[in-house]
Amino acid sequence: MTSTSTPPGLARFNVLGEHAAFAALHEACASTTWARRLTAARPYATADDLYTASDAAMAELTAADLAQAMAGHPPIGRPRPGDPASAREQRGMAGASEELKAEMLELNLAYQEKFGHVFLICATGRTGEQMRDAVKERIGNAPEQEREIVRTELGKINRIRLARLVEEDAQA
Repeated sequence: MTSTSTPPGLARFNVLGEHAAFAALHEACASTTWARRLTAARPYATADDLYTASDAAMAELTAADLAQAMAGHPPIGRPRPGDPASAREQRGMAGASEELKAEMLELNLAYQEKFGHVFLICATGRTGEQMRDAVKERIGNAPEQEREIVRTELGKINRIRLARLVEEDAQA
């Protein structure tokens, strides 16, 4: 692709001031290390270049960086009020029965007690039952194994959020 075919949303992102670009990225992922790396690597010719840079930055995050990134995510079934991204991503829990919501709360607490952080999964397109089954399966993992699964899930979430960022219309 030539620079003239850079998608408009990506072109707008590329020319944002450094502070604004960092803020947009930090909203997508709470890791300051990740957001700094992606901000510094601009401009991106294609969305795929941005996603590749995101994946590379994600692969190099330390345990502390991952913890910072995870702290930006509310527990499954309890999206933060006023946070349209987490509400949209967790839509599969919105219509869940009270019984399933209560079970997820218990599982979230057990998971957090074991691993020291929220259960993180790319919830987009998943049902409440699928998320419940995933936490039940993953709670038995060793901490090191679970950290790498979380890194992968966070990478998927970041790609979805980056796609929304660079595909947005020119609205203010």
